[in-house]
Amino acid sequence: MNRPPPPLSMLFSRHTKRRDFITVVGAVAAWPLAARAQQPGRVRRIAMLVGATENDPEGPLSLEVFRQTLTQLGWKEGISVHIDTRWGAGDLDHMRAYAKELIGTAPDVAVADSTPAALALQRESRTTPIIFIQAGNPVGSGLVANLARPGGNLTGFTNYVPSMGGKRLELLKEVAPRLARVAALFNPKTHTGQYWDVLEAATQSLGVTFGKAAVEDDGGIARAVEAMGGEPASGLIVMPDSFTMTHRETIVALAARHRVPTVYPFRIYAASGGLMSYGMSRVGVYRDAASYVDRVLRGEKRGDLPVQAPTKFELVINLRTAKALRLDVPPTLLARADEVIE
Repeated sequence: MNRPPPPLSMLFSRHTKRRDFITVVGAVAAWPLAARAQQPGRVRRIAMLVGATENDPEGPLSLEVFRQTLTQLGWKEGISVHIDTRWGAGDLDHMRAYAKELIGTAPDVAVADSTPAALALQRESRTTPIIFIQAGNPVGSGLVANLARPGGNLTGFTNYVPSMGGKRLELLKEVAPRLARVAALFNPKTHTGQYWDVLEAATQSLGVTFGKAAVEDDGGIARAVEAMGGEPASGLIVMPDSFTMTHRETIVALAARHRVPTVYPFRIYAASGGLMSYGMSRVGVYRDAASYVDRVLRGEKRGDLPVQAPTKFELVINLRTAKALRLDVPPTLLARADEVIE
């Protein structure tokens, strides 16, 4: 016997703010009853290409939130919609192959998590509506003409806010006040480089030397982190991209081993033992993406839906890791944190 899906409130961690849940329910309840009613007719196909690995703890949770939100909006999986999902695991070749496979199923709409996933789907189709999630530089990458009126067949949600790069550096400096040099860890094949100007300006204002640590495999990560560990008063900024997400556990473990204070882009890093993270809610953006998918399936033109940037950010501090690194986190910073892992 099929069991009903769990309530949406059970899908969030105990740390999620109550107001976030209220926002979800309120947004869903705002849709007219007729619009939320189950849609008769053919089954619509949704193709999903996720840049990270399926082993990412927040991946299945994010997809479940996506499904639950679609259900609330009137689309029931297996009856009115069918969802095909592929995981790129930070590998460009895999993403391109999966994009070809997914577009070959003739989906009514595709969802791409990460810039490389969006570019791979765009390469296969200029007509299929594509909703991207966590695209770092939608205009610079050629995904859309502009943010307000994207045009073409893509729109969605960017994770880029210019102030984020400088804010992460400021937080790292606040935790490690003797910080004198910092390197940005990234994969040049999967990161769009939109933060470089902001980071260079921020490091100059804080009196910190800035460098780029380009890596493409585990060996490169190990060499980069070890090099920073050998320099006194050094730290790392892990850039948001599908490669660094896929290699999250390796990066966190190496940063701990070489005692390198590191700031990360998403909560999952801090939950995995990273020192601190500052960024958007990855789970929340899947909820937003479901609303765009719903609007496209109901006939709205994707090119008329504006690209949206995040407005809420999470600061998570792992106090256990801070103590292991012999860092004293200022009480004022702990008070500002959305979550403190003890």
